[in-house]
Amino acid sequence: MAVTPEGGLTAAEVAERIQAGQVNGVDEGTSRTVKDIVRANVLTRFNAILGVLAVAVLATGRIGDAAFAVVLVLNAVIGIGQEVRAKRTLDRLALLHAPTASVIRDGSTSEVVLADVVLDDLIELSSGDQVPADGEVRASSGLEVDESALTGESDPMPKVVGDQVLSGTIVVAGRGCFQATAVGPDAYARRIASEVKVFTRTRSEIQDAINTLLRYITWILVGITPLLLWSQFRTDETGNWRDPVTGTVAAMVGMVPEGLVLLTSLAFLLAALALTRRQVLVQELPAVEGLARVDVVCLDKTGTLTVGDIVFDALEEVGDLDGEQVGAAIGAMADAPDPNASLKALGAAYAVPQGWARSGEVPFSSARKWSAAAFEGRGSWFLGAPDVLLGPDDELRARVAELAGTGRRVLLVQHSPSPLAGEHLPDDRSSAALITLGEQVRPDAAETLGYFAEQGVTIKVISGDNPATVGAIAREVGIDAGEPVDARTLGEEADDLIDVVEERTVFGRVSPHQKRAMVRALQANGHVVAMTGDGVNDALALKDADIGVAMGNGAAATRAIAQLVLLDGQFSRMPDVLAEGRRVIGNIERVASLFLAKNVYSLMLVLLVSVAGLPYPFRPRHLTLVSALTIGIPAFLLALGPNLQRYRPGFLQRVLKFAIPAGLITGLSIFSAYLLARTEGHAPDERRTAATIAALVVALWILVVLARPLRAWKLALVASMAGIAAAAIAIPPVRDAFELSIPGVLLPQVLAIGAAGALGVELVARWVARTEPGERRVRRRPRAERAEPTGGTPAGGAPAPQR
Repeated sequence: MAVTPEGGLTAAEVAERIQAGQVNGVDEGTSRTVKDIVRANVLTRFNAILGVLAVAVLATGRIGDAAFAVVLVLNAVIGIGQEVRAKRTLDRLALLHAPTASVIRDGSTSEVVLADVVLDDLIELSSGDQVPADGEVRASSGLEVDESALTGESDPMPKVVGDQVLSGTIVVAGRGCFQATAVGPDAYARRIASEVKVFTRTRSEIQDAINTLLRYITWILVGITPLLLWSQFRTDETGNWRDPVTGTVAAMVGMVPEGLVLLTSLAFLLAALALTRRQVLVQELPAVEGLARVDVVCLDKTGTLTVGDIVFDALEEVGDLDGEQVGAAIGAMADAPDPNASLKALGAAYAVPQGWARSGEVPFSSARKWSAAAFEGRGSWFLGAPDVLLGPDDELRARVAELAGTGRRVLLVQHSPSPLAGEHLPDDRSSAALITLGEQVRPDAAETLGYFAEQGVTIKVISGDNPATVGAIAREVGIDAGEPVDARTLGEEADDLIDVVEERTVFGRVSPHQKRAMVRALQANGHVVAMTGDGVNDALALKDADIGVAMGNGAAATRAIAQLVLLDGQFSRMPDVLAEGRRVIGNIERVASLFLAKNVYSLMLVLLVSVAGLPYPFRPRHLTLVSALTIGIPAFLLALGPNLQRYRPGFLQRVLKFAIPAGLITGLSIFSAYLLARTEGHAPDERRTAATIAALVVALWILVVLARPLRAWKLALVASMAGIAAAAIAIPPVRDAFELSIPGVLLPQVLAIGAAGALGVELVARWVARTEPGERRVRRRPRAERAEPTGGTPAGGAPAPQR
């Protein structure tokens, strides 16, 4: 390996490596490519089936019966257009907030996006950074790296000059510099920000359920087609091959849920787009649904309940050292090359003293909870959590507890005449001062937490701060904190925490590894867990949570891991995300019920006409009319409309519970109307018209049921569809285009059959509403299920899907 000079690569050397393709080339994968979008919307199994059917209809010369192909094309064009538009918006937003690396080039440090890092670049690291490439450490000052994402080792690994670092790992303490020895496909860099996300890829119950349905429907189509063809040719009354072909095509078109996948992906995408307008970046589309399934939200105090800007409050001298000397030591410690938030607050209050030459340091880490610095001729000074630095019987603990109980952060300053000895705390330390730091509670925190409580979502506050401080802040924002738990008294593994995380609300002195274990313990108890955080100490927990939510001003590693990023750092955005997720789930459930009811009655008609030896009661153009007015247009509008229904698990079971009986009733009504017209000796066009009218009446009532509660816009939607249906039957040119012929004296009887079917659908809807469980149940999952949480628990009672 050629050693890069301390001044870094020159511009010419960087250009040479770019030309050779020796670049990081990270693909963040924020959205699909345009090619992928077109493929996903056009090259589907059902589009292929419908394309073949359209060719078959065109071969008969009955172009009007191929109208379903026009709807298919329009659906694809709308879907592609909307997704491309959303993709461009999301890509621009992701680019603005893309993770960067600090590289040394031409003797100066600059920020470049991760993809622009090249081989042999000198890259600076500081606490909270994610290592962007594989490399060799060239300089280290207390550098510690968390490699758990790659090796499973939970303890931070110290790195000295000559050690190797791997991309995807996280700097948890100190700072340093390394030379990139492997980039792009030769390193872990291609999985930066996505590697840990692949480990917990957001699960979508809706997508899983729809994929299951599509698989079953495909097999049904394969099995039913030969029977259908045979029955249509056997019952042909005209001797014209065109009638059996169009009848078969009509039946198959009815069984294809051609718009369901499109509307599902479109609903996710437009929800993500809506959230970007509210300063929420969605890095995985199913995360929109995922947060709606959440029933426990774990919060870190700093940056979530509080603004995160720490300010100096007061200093209380507790030792024999001169106050002026203590103030100088605080100013000198705050003058660190890479200060954390506490040191920055102290630096704003205490000036840097003259003559304090730093000779060594131990950077702060969330695991240690203290930092130290040595100064020539002035000994070693320590700054950190009092409950870590003080002995168990130190009388100063009482004063610390008193100060922490006010909600202020308390730090202890200690001095030792001994030199620093790494992470070892010398025994000759003496306490010099207690420092209190103030944190401003977010003005919207109480309202946001109140919203979650109303929605049946449990809050857990998990912080690395003093339990008393965390408890005081929690009470200030309206959380029933009970007795805060000191996590140092708890175990480190999920199995040790299963009971305590279920029973208690506020936890202090939680290590990063314990945060992760608490998330896993809650998941083991059957909860769907969201974790919010902004610091590198939250990264492990965010990675394992069902939904990770990072603050936009948080550590780069935390933002890279999260599925959702609150760009403006406002915790009050969370209700927007929850509401958007619930809207998507509730609306797709309605849409799926519409499509599946149609699939059920289409399948039932195939079976009935095959057994009875009758022609199929529709031509493709009739189903195009029925589908457009009772499914296509309404489904698109319902999928994008407001919906405040709470999440309940069991999407597929609930959809089938309504769609199957409703579809059976619709199919029976259609068949009855057709059979009545045939028995009375009416012409084929009048029989098909009778079936179409019955289908419209019952299917429109299914729409009414699924659109509840009937707001003004929904009433207008249903009325418009019914009006267009009536016009299509009543207006001669339109009626002729759809080959409809009003069955004269049979019309009242056909309408009565449709009304009876609508009544049956209403009774099914009421039965579903009565039998829907309303209570929230929590179950413990078997060990085998805990690695990838499935489903979840309802956040509380909710109305039935049709309400």
